[in-house]
Amino acid sequence: MRINSSSSKSSNKLENILIIGNGGRENALAWAIQKNELIKKIYLLPGNAGSKNINKSERISLDLNNIESLIEKLKYLNIDLVVIGPETPLAGGLGEILRKNNFDVFGPGSDGAKLESSKSWAKEFMKEAKIPTANFWKVKSLKEAKEIIFKSPNPLVVKADGLAAGKGVFIPETKEASLKATEEIFKGKFGQAGEIVVLEEKIEGPEVSVFAMCDGKNYVLLPAAQDHKRLNENDTGPNTGGMGAYSPTPLITKTNLERITKEIIEPTITTLLKKNIDYRGVLYFGLMITKSGPKVIEYNCRFGDPECQTIMPLMDKDFIILLQKCSLGKLIGNETIEMSDKFSGCVIATSRGYPNDYKVGFPINFGNIDFEDCQIFDSGTSLNSSGNVITDGGRVLSIVCQGKNFDKVFEKAYKNLKEISFEGIYYRQDIGHQVRTKTINDRAN
Repeated sequence: MRINSSSSKSSNKLENILIIGNGGRENALAWAIQKNELIKKIYLLPGNAGSKNINKSERISLDLNNIESLIEKLKYLNIDLVVIGPETPLAGGLGEILRKNNFDVFGPGSDGAKLESSKSWAKEFMKEAKIPTANFWKVKSLKEAKEIIFKSPNPLVVKADGLAAGKGVFIPETKEASLKATEEIFKGKFGQAGEIVVLEEKIEGPEVSVFAMCDGKNYVLLPAAQDHKRLNENDTGPNTGGMGAYSPTPLITKTNLERITKEIIEPTITTLLKKNIDYRGVLYFGLMITKSGPKVIEYNCRFGDPECQTIMPLMDKDFIILLQKCSLGKLIGNETIEMSDKFSGCVIATSRGYPNDYKVGFPINFGNIDFEDCQIFDSGTSLNSSGNVITDGGRVLSIVCQGKNFDKVFEKAYKNLKEISFEGIYYRQDIGHQVRTKTINDRAN
């Protein structure tokens, strides 16, 4: 990536960065940011076991709910820019709290984060902005849901309204399954996040992820990616937080991108401004390319995971300048991103049982890893009392590689995965099947 701008340098100091979060997304952001020679220190709060592998980084432990102590510590560390990774602190208003205390923050306030923290609010927002999306119903009782589900000609998609760690969406094959998913949510499967349920008409087509870095008025697009949400090969099994991704995706043609910009991205930013929402952060558009054109499935108020891990290796050292300019509301509007000419792919290694019940605490063994054009970003890891890396989450590691074509990319990623072991390791063998000439499954047959 290279930023082309009439003023790509900021007069603001940019030495000490704080990244909030402990996943693969935050590891990848830190890895991309440390490339810039202006950066002296990257603090990860709390980070994970892989943080130690990132130059200039240091893990810190602070209570995000103890605002007074947090502010005092960040002032002591002379933090120049705060990058908030996960959705929960954004939805909780951490962005505006830090901005009110004179910190530059990449990440929207709680008002902008409602695009992700309330699916019903987001759907009503899209309706107001005339953004193409599936028809929907906001329901507050099982009785109301049952009536809508059985009147519908087809099974409906079921979504918990609030934040559910990427697990609150169900795509049933029957009306009975739609009703069962709705019942589980209302019975408390996701706590308060399920007090309201959104029912949606099912739409068909490939999914893509588009990211717009926004300073409140202007924006710049990052390379588009394609995520793999389902747990198992051939895109089957339950929805997960993401099992892998690749970028750039050929699904986003020039014509598609022009339409997405005109019908989705610009109306979103215009409507945010109309609502007096000063959105400084990344707008994630989860899209489906249907026969009638691109439609929004969901918004996120942060970088997607694993898309972020996939895209960051395509960024150059000036990526941090973009983050800062967004935080300051100083995008000029003529910035463009020139991508690396390489392709990038990511495969997620998970714990057995994910996305449901799984065990953690197993040692992770790394063999002979080929790090040329490859990165391993820790997601769910920690250190045991002996200082060894152990599993500490459902999604454990992100194995990311770049190459001149997607076959080379995924050949390298899966070769490295064979060098990694821990009890219960699981990963899909067909990530990137849309762009590979042959998947591993094909070769085996």
